[in-house]
Amino acid sequence: MSSLERDIAALVKAKGPHTGLEIRKAIDAGSLAVWKTCKTSPRLRTEVVGRRYLRLDRHVEGLARLSPSILREFFTYSVVGPADEPEPLERRCAEVMARIREISRFKLDLAGKMVAGIMEEFGDGVLKKHPVCFIIAGDVVYDMAHDVPRPERSTGRLVRGSDIDLVAIVDDALPDPYIKKLDELIYRKKYRMLIDPAVNEEVDYKIKRLSLIREQARFDNFKYMVAIKILQEGVLLHGDEELFRAVKKIIKEKGLQERFDEFERLAKVFRKRAEESILYDDLDQAAVEEMHLFYSAEEFEEFE
Repeated sequence: MSSLERDIAALVKAKGPHTGLEIRKAIDAGSLAVWKTCKTSPRLRTEVVGRRYLRLDRHVEGLARLSPSILREFFTYSVVGPADEPEPLERRCAEVMARIREISRFKLDLAGKMVAGIMEEFGDGVLKKHPVCFIIAGDVVYDMAHDVPRPERSTGRLVRGSDIDLVAIVDDALPDPYIKKLDELIYRKKYRMLIDPAVNEEVDYKIKRLSLIREQARFDNFKYMVAIKILQEGVLLHGDEELFRAVKKIIKEKGLQERFDEFERLAKVFRKRAEESILYDDLDQAAVEEMHLFYSAEEFEEFE
């Protein structure tokens, strides 16, 4: 038995089941070594809560991977305990899952209030002539949002876990000045939510006419694929239901759900091979990072 295995086993025996991140903070060892030890030790049992879902990533083979990444899943959504003590492990898993759902509901509610305020400022007069809807996507719609601090991409400042992904859909006839006004309103709210210490949430957003979505539904380059994937997984947060249904209809008529089903199949194969390669092929840290097997490219700064 390695000293690392002995230390982790002693930790969870004495103090109860821990998440992967809690183990990593308590024990001075690399993330890769801790993960491998927890996955392979007969003295430890690792349980994953929540679900995996498709993400497109140009850095991986086949362009498709599963989210959470291997390391995010271990840090945030996995609980490790003694193999011979299942009941405390099950209780801790239930607590972790309840917290994840609580965070997801909080972020969904926060996004809803944000958008309602934007639409109030935008004005009923415009909305009577031109429908607008907001679609929310990302971790929140899968009930898998987390609040682990991470650097915001543009500023590097720490934000409160999963970002809030929004797409505002407008009809093709909405004049450009109104789109500019909507953009200004959203950006102002986004900035306030980022800099307010009591909120400290990152919001990513796009404004799209239906004509752009029809163009992106050609699905003939990676950027378009990602854009349609966000809309495919998204749910209506606020606004015109008919406009929302029009977006989903475009995706359905182009047969893109079947494309995403195939991507998900490939992502599951890639994930299985990636985990087996790291566990049994004895890849070093550099090889794992170069192949983006352990965490996604956008998580590099966060986990390094």
